Amino acid sequence: MNDVKDVKSVEDDDKVVKTDVGEINGQDKCPKCGSTDISLNKNNGKLRCNFCRHEFEPERVSGLEKDISKLEGQVIASGAQKIASTDDIVTLKCTSCGAEVVIDTSSSTQARCHWCRNTLSLNQQIPNGAVPDVVLPFSVKKEEAQAYIEKFVGKRKFFAHPKFRAEFTTENIMGVYFPYMLVDINAHANFNGEGEHQTRSYYVGSDEHREQRYDADLYHVEREFDIAINGLSVESSSDRLNNTSKEKTNNIINSIMPFDTENVVKYNANYLRGFTSEKRDTSIDDIKELVDTQGKDIARFAANDSLKKYDRGVKWNNEDFKIKGQQWQAAYLPVWLYSYQEVTGTKKLLHYVAVNARTKETMGSVPIHMPKLIIVSAFVELLGILAMLFVDFDYNWAFLLSGIIYFLIMYYRYRNSNARHTYEKETKREISNLRSVDTFIRARHGLSNAWMDGANNRRVEGTKVNYNIIKSIASNNTIDNLTSGNVVAGIIKDKIKKKDG
Repeated sequence: MNDVKDVKSVEDDDKVVKTDVGEINGQDKCPKCGSTDISLNKNNGKLRCNFCRHEFEPERVSGLEKDISKLEGQVIASGAQKIASTDDIVTLKCTSCGAEVVIDTSSSTQARCHWCRNTLSLNQQIPNGAVPDVVLPFSVKKEEAQAYIEKFVGKRKFFAHPKFRAEFTTENIMGVYFPYMLVDINAHANFNGEGEHQTRSYYVGSDEHREQRYDADLYHVEREFDIAINGLSVESSSDRLNNTSKEKTNNIINSIMPFDTENVVKYNANYLRGFTSEKRDTSIDDIKELVDTQGKDIARFAANDSLKKYDRGVKWNNEDFKIKGQQWQAAYLPVWLYSYQEVTGTKKLLHYVAVNARTKETMGSVPIHMPKLIIVSAFVELLGILAMLFVDFDYNWAFLLSGIIYFLIMYYRYRNSNARHTYEKETKREISNLRSVDTFIRARHGLSNAWMDGANNRRVEGTKVNYNIIKSIASNNTIDNLTSGNVVAGIIKDKIKKKDG
């Protein structure tokens, strides 16, 4: 029972909470002077009138469940509903002069009236993923982000590609709101298996036949508990979800999480002024399997808090994770982003250096000058060979790996292809009603491994982006684009889906 298939479906209990109640297409006016010239004050996250300098208190979303342990069924904030085929072009009517203003929601949710110059904003949710439920305002200034990016790159200039070093500048960094799903989960977990506690470590044999052995006590282990997971953040752009892309270093953006999502405020287009945004193109059905898998990972790691006795690990034979309730919100989260495209022959790789615009967490990928890295690694390998010949050491053969180890260390330091959001540890969660069983089975002697065979209590299953999920999203989007608004094409679409089935 280690598959996500044991996760209970709650799709039949959907409840939609409207988060854009009272919003209208058109103007947001300053409550003090009536001006529509409003922007974000990055120092405190409030909206500020650029005319009279009056500042607005952020508005919170209402109607959603605050106590995650009480969640039942599936609660969906209206901005997180399934994306429908819709026109990106929206016409707003200016309430000041009556003129009609057109907004292309694929690139913006604000525009100025061409007659009276008042600002018009789209805050009503439309079913194309452009308007989320909540937004987390920028609080890190551009100058701060530039300094963090310069510091990150500055520590990696020795092996950086010469062309990159010559062209690097932080003047072109962009403030971007990326789309995410924030998911609260109320679940029940029941794990059972075996765990080992080391009682002795010793050596057998002598000279070159000397080997380490371990003695350990084997226990039957059970952990059953309720768990409330608060604010699991998952990318809701199919492009950003693909962290294994060979064309973009998307894992860099993923790695700067978590955000302080407890401070999200009700969406208002004025928060986006001066920044760019990327609308979501996935629905709950597209990423539900990924969310459920990550939720199970969080529960598995939460159980480890009560397993510290088992220093050799725990092997779960059964993992039952049943979701009692889920709550979904669509969100815009802020990132300062530097990008650089490396071209090698016909191959292109887009490198990112990203700064979390709330916590200042910084991660990046820097193009490597491979000839230089290979030459230096070869020199290190030569030194290792010399050390192997002249240094008296029981494991001097390990010096033969020095060049390879050096190469890998430098490669990962510059590319950071293994960087990711450790959601299984960093996501907020709370355990209750814990039931523990620890029953001694027998003592084991002469074990050759330092870690229990088959131990899986630190396994993480949600780190890999499910290729089938990405493929399915891309396929469905292509079909929808080709067939929308055409009855004959709709028949073709149905046939394609039946064939795929």
